[in-house]
Amino acid sequence: MGGTEHLTVRREGATLVLTLNRPEAKNALSLSMLVGLYDGWIEADADDTVRSIVLTGAGGAFCAGMDLKALAGKGMAGEQYRDRLKADPDLHWKAMLRHHRPRKPVIAAVEGYCVAGGTEILQGTDIRVAGESATFGLFEVKRGLFPIGGSTVRLQRQIPRTHALEMLLTGRAYSAREAAAVGLVGHVVADGTALDRALEIAEQVNACGPLAVEAVKASVYATAEMTETEGLADELKRGWPVFDTADAKEGARAFAEKRSPVYRRE
Repeated sequence: MGGTEHLTVRREGATLVLTLNRPEAKNALSLSMLVGLYDGWIEADADDTVRSIVLTGAGGAFCAGMDLKALAGKGMAGEQYRDRLKADPDLHWKAMLRHHRPRKPVIAAVEGYCVAGGTEILQGTDIRVAGESATFGLFEVKRGLFPIGGSTVRLQRQIPRTHALEMLLTGRAYSAREAAAVGLVGHVVADGTALDRALEIAEQVNACGPLAVEAVKASVYATAEMTETEGLADELKRGWPVFDTADAKEGARAFAEKRSPVYRRE
């Protein structure tokens, strides 16, 4: 199992848990973290025993975004990984889920700060849980910067445009309750329990047919910008083959026999 000093990787059953691990900097992005994230997404996609991914942060924070000290010229933590970025100049965007979408569902477990680049990474996840005291926001304009991690494109597609523009143009902080009210997160739970709730959701996902889960996720994203007619046609192309799998037959048998299904990705 991979990981770096700023990104830890562990298994919880069929769930791969990726933890941003730079708590002294509220998990601000480092080269080490970006490389670890990228490797984690690739590992999850390649391992058929992984059915879901949970992304969280250590030390009571999710991610405070870009390392502003590094931007000011003091050097970004993890310089030893510079060659990885030279080999793949797109690696950091893949790590932040801007240019990569894992096949497996990604569930975010947010505590504390999830701002700037943290909120941008969040937009690449599928299901989102936040602790009561979590803080969200895109602060870039307050620093004279641009939220180039995808937010000017994605945010308006995920929450109402008026709320997206307010978040983008004011650079203000949003509470977990505000983030839930506009639809940025789906669950708000007691502080310190976001990871537990995310793992519960992951277990529910893991109990479902993995081929069906991956096909459903792919269909949702592929059809998002299609017309309804185009989307429905695309859905049939993705959906019908699922009915022909051994897993689909196992699901029906298990239902008839009143037992839990045993899915084999077949």
